[in-house]
Amino acid sequence: MAGSDIQVGEEKHNHAVRGRRKSGRVWKEQHARSNAKMNVKPLRSSWKAKMNKKLTNQSIKDFERELKDTDRKAKEEKRLIMEARKKLKEENARKAEIVQVITKSSTLKKMKKKHLKTIRMG
Repeated sequence: MAGSDIQVGEEKHNHAVRGRRKSGRVWKEQHARSNAKMNVKPLRSSWKAKMNKKLTNQSIKDFERELKDTDRKAKEEKRLIMEARKKLKEENARKAEIVQVITKSSTLKKMKKKHLKTIRMG
């Protein structure tokens, strides 16, 4: 009877009878070893798989590069617009200034250094 098919209910078990277990649980099956259960990948992949992986990685890198370029361009445009606004604002502020022309050079000589810093020449 060892190694033959044993009919239990509707299921068929194809294993050798090892005798009654110590625990008395005769319905339990013998488990496979854990190292036999593992599915080991082959060490080498096929050429097609390598090329497919390479193509997908390349397309991902290209997409990332495009995203970075668009972000960089957007930031550069934004910076240029801000600089132009700042320059225009300064020009408008200069135009709006009330200017008093100093004709006498003696008044400039009498002024203190702090006051001379605020005066714009030219």
